[in-house]
Amino acid sequence: MTSYQGGSGSNNNSDSSKKEEFRRYLERTNVMDALTKVLVGLYEEPERPSDAVGYIRRYLGAAPAVDVDALKKENDGLKAKLAQLQKTVDESKSKE
Repeated sequence: MTSYQGGSGSNNNSDSSKKEEFRRYLERTNVMDALTKVLVGLYEEPERPSDAVGYIRRYLGAAPAVDVDALKKENDGLKAKLAQLQKTVDESKSKE
């Protein structure tokens, strides 16, 4: 079965070269190898995980979903506490 590839031939060559360049990039940076390994691992699982994307994330070492706003808020609070503690230390040193 063939599909219609409308447009000019030069556009197809440009698209082909971009695709080939991207494929070489994925191979050079070991992305293809990592994806192949994770998909083989998923295939070889005796029981299919209900969350395949979560499985892939864990396999590739990605952190679970993170609440960035909560982490920023916590970081700001810790910075304020650090500043307060540093001030206390400085005051204690100056009294000596």
